Amino acid sequence: MTASGRNRVRIIAGKWRSRLVSFPPAAQLRPTPDRVRETLFNWLGQRLDGLACLDLFAGSGALGFEALSRGAASVVMVESDRDIVKGLRESARVLAADGVQVIQSDALKYLERDAGKYDVVFLDPPFASDLALRAMALLPRVLNPGARVYVESAAPLDLPASWRLVREDRAGAVRYALYEPTP
Repeated sequence: MTASGRNRVRIIAGKWRSRLVSFPPAAQLRPTPDRVRETLFNWLGQRLDGLACLDLFAGSGALGFEALSRGAASVVMVESDRDIVKGLRESARVLAADGVQVIQSDALKYLERDAGKYDVVFLDPPFASDLALRAMALLPRVLNPGARVYVESAAPLDLPASWRLVREDRAGAVRYALYEPTP
């Protein structure tokens, strides 16, 4: 962690408002900016009281820790990089974050075997991949009725009709959108 503020992200609301979460240096990490997180949680209704969340490709943990700070009952964070997982576990310890489970796994393999049910899913895979589309194909079986899926990507996703776009916006090179499965 550096003193200049790099490799840290600020939780913007809830019980940990203004607390900093540190993460190890990794070229592939691009934490969701404050402005984008604020917009996302406005879309979701600010409070996530009692909801079960899944943070795939968790990275810095910004989305998952923000959800816990805003009242989510549980957050499962899935990340494949061992050093990043250690950082997520340390952040959970420092925050005394009850309800968080950090799992070191390939996100798609985790989804294939996961028996959980979720109300909100955060999906922020590496942009130069097809991982968002592949994860979206696996998600329906782990979603509770009324669930929403947040996706960050470089370009719009070409999703089947089984998904409905709820909201979308852009911030620089990042496109972010909220989806729900169609009935």
